[in-house]
Amino acid sequence: MNDARTLPPSAVTTQVLLCMIWGLGQVATKVGNSGISPVWQAALRSIGAALLLSAWIFWRRIRLREREETIVPGVFVGVLFALEFVCLFVGLVYTTAVRAVLLLYSAPFFVALGAHAFVPGDQLTRQKIVGLAAAFAGLAIAFGGRVGTAEAGALLGDALCLGAAFFWASTTIVIKTSSLRRAPAELTLLYQLGVSAIVLVALSYAFGERGVFAPSPIVWASLAFQTVVIACASYLAWFWLVAHYRATTLHAFTFLTPLFGVLAGAALLDEPIGASLVVALALIAAGIVLVNRA
Repeated sequence: MNDARTLPPSAVTTQVLLCMIWGLGQVATKVGNSGISPVWQAALRSIGAALLLSAWIFWRRIRLREREETIVPGVFVGVLFALEFVCLFVGLVYTTAVRAVLLLYSAPFFVALGAHAFVPGDQLTRQKIVGLAAAFAGLAIAFGGRVGTAEAGALLGDALCLGAAFFWASTTIVIKTSSLRRAPAELTLLYQLGVSAIVLVALSYAFGERGVFAPSPIVWASLAFQTVVIACASYLAWFWLVAHYRATTLHAFTFLTPLFGVLAGAALLDEPIGASLVVALALIAAGIVLVNRA
């Protein structure tokens, strides 16, 4: 691993590109929801990405060590992963991509709180507390603009996206505190994709979803982007960066993801960005930087 605190230009470019890709995720989901039922869309995404990841593991001859001792936490994180995307994809039926990306990226703050309680040596510091305060102030502003003015469905969408952030953070805490922390990253991702595919198919059936109800080239392109680029290629690129550079240095860039997400929602979906959302974005981004650099 390169322990330098500064990244070379190639790594910086890759990390910024990943943040752009992840920021486009909610826009792609919103587009996909126009032709595919939300939970079924999430299921197709997990199925496709799991198959692609399996092919990658086979082609690269990656040895998935410690499989037996990771089965229980692996299944658990797969269920949490499924719940995250049920909340996110259904939430995006009711709320905007701009708001969804802001609420989803409150996950690092739930991680900081969970790590303080469950991860030895990862306690809250003064800087983390300031970052948490800034972030939750941003969330309060984002929600405050809704209360009394939005329809119940819009508030439900916001709440579901916040729930997605909670399940994302819960997944991270389980990985940090279980045998998965020693497992190859590809195995952990395979658990998440494979188990979630099964859970999501079952939930879509239980919910009585219509499945693919309005197929179009843009809907299929959106699903392909989510499956190939986001759920498979971008995560493999992230694993490579983490294996070669300091995680703390890489995480300093994560504030860019909600920024790119907000800009993408406004530019591609013509979603409104009010003054309150700009303030909320600034506070959440500042909080991410403070928490990740603490």
